[in-house]
Amino acid sequence: MIPLETLTQIRERFQFLEAKMAGGAEAHEIAELAREYAELKPVVAEIEDYTAMQDALADAEEMLSDPEMKALAEEELAGLKEAIPEAEHKLRLALLPKDAADARPAIIEIRPGTGGEEAALFAGDLLRMYQRYAEAKGWKFNVIELAETELGGIKEVVANVSGEGVFARLKFESGVHRVQRVPETESGGRIHTSAATVAVLPEAEEVDIDIPANDIRIDTMRASGAGGQHVNTTDSAVRITHIPTGIVVTSSEKSQHQNRAIAMAHLRAKLFDMERQRAADERAADRKAQVGSGDRSERIRTYNFPQGRMTDHRIGLTLYKLGEVVGGDLDETIDALIAADQAERLAEQGL
Repeated sequence: MIPLETLTQIRERFQFLEAKMAGGAEAHEIAELAREYAELKPVVAEIEDYTAMQDALADAEEMLSDPEMKALAEEELAGLKEAIPEAEHKLRLALLPKDAADARPAIIEIRPGTGGEEAALFAGDLLRMYQRYAEAKGWKFNVIELAETELGGIKEVVANVSGEGVFARLKFESGVHRVQRVPETESGGRIHTSAATVAVLPEAEEVDIDIPANDIRIDTMRASGAGGQHVNTTDSAVRITHIPTGIVVTSSEKSQHQNRAIAMAHLRAKLFDMERQRAADERAADRKAQVGSGDRSERIRTYNFPQGRMTDHRIGLTLYKLGEVVGGDLDETIDALIAADQAERLAEQGL
């Protein structure tokens, strides 16, 4: 059973926020009160559903002693005993601490790992997979930095993805993705194994990360497109170096002003992610790496083309629908990862 005291405290806090927003709040408080109110509203809705079922259960049990109402009470009890566990589970999920970054846009970085040109081609496949997934979800997918190989592979790509719940669903994609297939460049027909690394970072706001001007060096350079395409003849491309960490970000759009803003947003995201990783590492210091750890060196998934199989190693999920997965059908995998993450956090919280 969920402690009644916990539910009462949440209800009382919600009622306080409601009253405060209705009158008496200072102008500078409104935004923070509204944020907390919006977070608690779905939790309180689950509490109301759950407690209403518990009250109905108590009423039905009382009715059992009335011979005229016994049959009706037994029917109602059967329905409630079936529905209450699901309501309790939904309430436990609602009570889990929220990841403040879940609602944010995300920055995806994809880079080839071991495997030479085949790894670069696979990185391109991953880019298209995420583009198609974003399109299916109605998200905006904007490539902000792209370096291609002569054969159409990718040396590096950075993209911004915005829309509803982007980071909440994409954050589990961080890690090493491995592919097993016969490369287009392989005449002998042998299966090769290669890899690409994906990093998914929540987009940071200026208030999240303060970057002193003395901590960065900004260089402008001539923009160059892949294969000579979209070459900008002005020195508009921007490279920003964060001196304390050595992080380098670039942007090569047509406007230097726009490039500076894009590169700064990318740098903030990387520094914000470092802070989140540090905090996560501290919390998980005495535990094994779990689902959603975001460890960039962790092999998370294998795409086996000869067998038409995708395996996510973190949760032991295997799907024999590789064509659909690389075509952008990621919901089944991501839903399973979210469920595993929720189960782990429920166990940690003792809920």
